[in-house]
Amino acid sequence: MKIMVAIKRVIDYAVKIRVKPDKSGVETSNVKMSMNPFCEIALEEALRIKESGRASEVVAVSVGPSQCVDTLRTGLAMGADRAIHVEFPGTLYPLSIAKIFKALVDAEKPGLLLLGKQAIDDDCNQTGQMVAGLLKWPQGTFASKVVLDEENKVVTVDREVDGGLETLCLDLPAVITTDLRLNQPRYATLPNIMKAKSKVIKKLTPQDLKVEIKSDLEVIQVTEPPKRKAGVILSSVDELIDRLKNEARVI
Repeated sequence: MKIMVAIKRVIDYAVKIRVKPDKSGVETSNVKMSMNPFCEIALEEALRIKESGRASEVVAVSVGPSQCVDTLRTGLAMGADRAIHVEFPGTLYPLSIAKIFKALVDAEKPGLLLLGKQAIDDDCNQTGQMVAGLLKWPQGTFASKVVLDEENKVVTVDREVDGGLETLCLDLPAVITTDLRLNQPRYATLPNIMKAKSKVIKKLTPQDLKVEIKSDLEVIQVTEPPKRKAGVILSSVDELIDRLKNEARVI
């Protein structure tokens, strides 16, 4: 069975985000970029499934500008067998990306599509659900445990919900989005990093996949969150109750 994994290039989680002066977005020039942490978890899970003998190939896929190749090489260094880059220099929103993934799935015929539950840059949490809808495949979101049964062609997914854990049994092929506690991604070793530099990454465009990119969203404005006010030390419980009642109006 082949597993396809979606990978997104995002601003590194340790970087302090700066909003552009015109408030049209966040500053990405001369900023460290890396693989989305939830995508790392998805790739790690695919690699573990392959290492257990239940998958034959792991294909990493990224959609975006030419710099996405660097992120794909990280995926190859971690252990992916192949990589596909769908190059598009402009802004992409979840529905357009979902349509691209559907076209790739139709071409590659994987038995399982793994994505991170969300990207840390836009926090949309939409692409996995949308591509499952377009493919008409069953989906398991926010997966904290994945057990593949190739013989019966099903996958069991434990997913985190407000009340605890929910267990789903999905017929294959299926779409799974990964949550934080599913696994701990491995580090790419130096020999594998060097080998990944020479691997060929297949290049495609949305036009090659017969996908029309249309902007179905418009970002009006991006602003920084308001600065947190300094704390106040109160002299008595009575003063605290008075503030909660008359200023905060929570009691």
